[in-house]
Formats: sequence, structure tokens, C-alpha cells
Amino acid sequence: MSASSITDRIVRYGDLQPCKTAFIDAHTPGSDQKENFTIIGGGVSESPDQHVHLSDKVGFNIGAAGQPPKCRNSLHTHTTAEVFFVLKGRWRFFWGRYGTAGEFVAEEGDIFNIPTGIFRGFENIGTDYGMIMAVLGGDDAGGGVTWAPQVIEDAQAHGLILGENGVLYDSKKGDTLPHNVNPMPLLTEEQLKDIPEVPAEDVIPGYVARYWDLMALAGKKPAKVIGPDALLKDRPGFEIDFLTRGSIADEMITSDQHTVLMPMRGHWKLRWNGGESVINPGDTCLINPGESYALAPSMTGESSLYRITSTDDPAGATWTA
Repeated sequence: MSASSITDRIVRYGDLQPCKTAFIDAHTPGSDQKENFTIIGGGVSESPDQHVHLSDKVGFNIGAAGQPPKCRNSLHTHTTAEVFFVLKGRWRFFWGRYGTAGEFVAEEGDIFNIPTGIFRGFENIGTDYGMIMAVLGGDDAGGGVTWAPQVIEDAQAHGLILGENGVLYDSKKGDTLPHNVNPMPLLTEEQLKDIPEVPAEDVIPGYVARYWDLMALAGKKPAKVIGPDALLKDRPGFEIDFLTRGSIADEMITSDQHTVLMPMRGHWKLRWNGGESVINPGDTCLINPGESYALAPSMTGESSLYRITSTDDPAGATWTA
């Protein structure tokens, strides 16, 4: 690897390019102001307008959602992991067929490993533009998104049709479905019966980690957040740990897996053989297997960072063993 290669794989928060037409609810009132970001991997966007910052296949995808206050992301499901942490703002996550089975409010730094196979949505309930960062399981992120039937029906009423090929067609722009493409079929009532309605008390304890709990746990060594022996037990094809000041030595380390660094608070000096940089909240950095790096806060004050590492586990449903 050249000395500049890691520099080329730092995506700065201020350089993120949003897509405002990424999903089927892009015209639906209440969801029409959201922005989708695809940072590493192809993501799950349904729009050809989606910008991909780094197309590397690392075993998982990194993305983000930005929304103004009162804007929501509509109910959908995934077949692989969907993990969010709140970078900025205050967010309400809700789930169930109509979004009424359960909910919880996430504050900045909180992380949520949403169980696969349930309808989920989220909205910004803060007072300013908010941002949540996402880790999606698999190089193809589980093949995309499955929408609740009412989301597809509402979208069609506002001019957007999702083809069975996973591509959006906007009648407001004169788009029509190609002659050989049918509309995405709605889930049947029988299929809907297989999607569970899970109460909050069965979701929050095993799938949510609060920021200040992680800050306490990561005093002298990184806190294991997601993994088979972590606070949130799962095998989604990646592991996540949480670093703070003092929980990692400022010395070179090397992994045989892809590693992604995502600062939450503070400024972090990243060094590698032949170069260095500072990564900041909202930035994303990809470290390739075999590359050595060192990481330490570059200034006094609160410092925290999420580190995602690929594993040999296949991406799939939430691990329950």
C-alpha cells in the first residue's frame, strides 16, 4: 500500500454527498426531506442518482441518513444487520407493521442493532438537522429493502413507482415502467403474518447500548459493543467496539480484516507508515487488511470513536444462539 492510500480512504463529513431521491418515499409528505448517504459499499439506495464515496467491498456497508426535524424514514425490513449510531440530534426509532409495536428515543452516541425481519422506521425528533450513521451487513446489504405495503401505496399516490427490479420510476419526471418490468409486488397477508410484532421490552435490553454506558465501560480498554461476546451479542459479519481516551495505546496495530474508524466525539490523530492525519466526528476512514495504524486523541477533552471490523461470519439474520 502506498503512503497516500489511507488518505484516499478518509471520507470527510463535510464532503458527504446526499441523495434526496434514494428511496420510494422521497415524495411522500413527512419523508420528502430526508437525505441518504452511501459512504462505503453499494448501499441500499433505489435511485441511480445515489453517490457512492468508496465502492470497496469490505463485507459490510457504511452509510448515513440526514433529516430535518419531524422528518421520518418509512417502515421497512432488512435481511441482514442494520446498525445505527446517532451522530447528531435526537431520534425516535419505532417498529412493527404500523410502527406501533415498540419504540425508543436515541440520544447522541447511542447505538441500536435493529433485529432483522421486523418493520422499522425512524424520525428526527430534535430541533435541528440530525444525522445517524449506519452499518449494514453484507457487501450487497442483504439485497436491499422490503417496504411495508402502505409505504408503496402512499408513494404511488405521490408519483413514485418501485419496479420489481428494485429501481424507482418517477412519473413526475415522465418515467414509466419498462414494458418488461412489473411493479414491486406488495407483501401478502400471509407473508405479513411472518413478520413479528416485538414489544420494546424484548428489543431494547439486548439491542441498544447507551453512549454514557459505553464511555464508562471503555475506561482502560475498548468496549466490545457488537459481537458474540460483546454487550450486544450478534454475528452480523462484523464486530464493533468503542474507544475512548485511554482505552487504546498510541502504538501501531495491524488487523487481517477490513477496519473502519468512525469518530463520535473529539479529534483523533491517525498515524500509519509514512503518513498521518486527523479524523473528526462524522468522518469515516477505511483501513485495509495488513495495514498498520496508530490512533490517539489529538486534543484534550471528550473523545470517543466507533471501530467496525469485518469477520468471517456470513451476513444474515440476527444471531440468537
